[in-house]
Amino acid sequence: MKVIVIGGVAGGMSAATRLRRLREDAAITVYEMGEHVSYANCGLPYFVSDVIAKRELLLLQTPESLWDRFRIDVKVNTMVTSIDKAAKTVSVLNVQTGETGTDSYDKLIISTGAKPRKLAIPGIERALTLRNVVDADEVKAAALENVGKQAVILGAGFIGIELAENLTHLGIETTIVQRGTSVLSQFDPEVIEPLQARLVSNGVKLELGNEPVEVTADAVVLADGRSLPAALVFSAAGVSPDNSLAREAGLKIGTTGGLWVDDQQRTSDEHIYAAGDAVEKNGHLTGEHLLVPLANLANRHGRLVADAIAGIETRVHPAVATAIIGAFGFVAAVTGLTEKTAKRAGIAHQVIHLHPSNHAGYYPGSKRVSLKVLFDPETGKILGGQATGEDGADKRIDVIATAIYAGLTVDDLMDLELAYAPQFGSAKDAINQAGYVGNNVITGNTPTIQWHELSSAMANGAQLVDVRTTGEHEFSSIPGAVNIDVNELRDHLHQIQAEDVIVHCAVGQRGHTATQILKAHGMKVRNLDGGFITWRAGMDALARAGN
Repeated sequence: MKVIVIGGVAGGMSAATRLRRLREDAAITVYEMGEHVSYANCGLPYFVSDVIAKRELLLLQTPESLWDRFRIDVKVNTMVTSIDKAAKTVSVLNVQTGETGTDSYDKLIISTGAKPRKLAIPGIERALTLRNVVDADEVKAAALENVGKQAVILGAGFIGIELAENLTHLGIETTIVQRGTSVLSQFDPEVIEPLQARLVSNGVKLELGNEPVEVTADAVVLADGRSLPAALVFSAAGVSPDNSLAREAGLKIGTTGGLWVDDQQRTSDEHIYAAGDAVEKNGHLTGEHLLVPLANLANRHGRLVADAIAGIETRVHPAVATAIIGAFGFVAAVTGLTEKTAKRAGIAHQVIHLHPSNHAGYYPGSKRVSLKVLFDPETGKILGGQATGEDGADKRIDVIATAIYAGLTVDDLMDLELAYAPQFGSAKDAINQAGYVGNNVITGNTPTIQWHELSSAMANGAQLVDVRTTGEHEFSSIPGAVNIDVNELRDHLHQIQAEDVIVHCAVGQRGHTATQILKAHGMKVRNLDGGFITWRAGMDALARAGN
């Protein structure tokens, strides 16, 4: 059996090496249009500032090492220019020598990845992009030549944020221009606001709700008429599937622009498979097609392609879409549905926010982990989660991602037995606490109201009671709130006159206690979900966006 792989990074190389392990008799050829194969593209931003100091650490394999171990014939600097489905051949071009040729296949694997999306504005050709090792070399050289000057990044996705951090470390004054009203649109605004604040506190400037209209020789011109000085300009406005080859071959393209595949990663041609960022995925929770340009899925689906070609019965699992990013010591992670995506898809959901510690508070170094969890209001099935903080967000989001995959409910989170010692977690881990909070909400034991619903409720006559201490209230408070310490609440019930009462504390825990007290006295009461911390983050996000 002769197999050709187009694209030699995550999906393509996972398919090639897995297939070799399964079929020693297969003739496997990989065509990669770039200089390098099997490189760590997720590490490229960190090479720019020498966090990853050695370039060779990015190069996981070479054509020589792949031949020595796997007898895979890897041809770099060689582009597949067309696919002839009827003849089962590909046309190839050596981009260095100009030499052309054809090659035949029994099975073809397309893993052409995603390409940076460049804005259609004058002067955009000056903008650098970051897709491969050669790009990283160029970006690093340009950055080192412009230390002390200004850079403008067009786009606030994962690459944009990571570039901003690394350019700042080099001493380059960096501004991010984002058409949306917050960075990292994958997150809900109140969740991502602390990361935005961390970026700003470290010198990164955010131009949100704005967009570039022109790149000049020394500046970026914005839609509002202002010019941002820019010795360096980077295009980080997202990516799109690199599917021109598949499209020209007449393969089916999905509604998202990604290459359509069935549940065995087979394209509309039975002899052609595909994996990686060029391919659209099925959403685990919505059932809709979506683009998920993440390395873990590319690797997993590349392996699945090899299994399918080798005759192993296998089926792809729908994508949950779990991602994480860190900048300036702060982490944000997401999995499954956000509140934005749930609303957009018309999926019924309940929301909880909580702000527990990453480990026991009495053990030195305890940090806050903020969690937002979505679940079905009827069944309690977990739909999504977001986590932020300086430490511990990663392992909590991984648990939530696993819970979504397994179809667990918010009640199940209460019963998970998670590793505990004071320096690693709490006897009631943040995940368990999410279960307790969710159980109180879904059972109706603690009715809640969301931060973005508060102003409307107060305008309609609801009374807001701040049950924190007097000192906390005087330091910072929500306008219109009456302060009654939860410890004194029973003695001051006469101060609560409204038929609709909302209580809040810092994170929601004392508010839960206050809710039970007032309910016991016959009052209609709701707890402000996530407390003052969530409300403050949400309002700061709105203010930063100019709303």
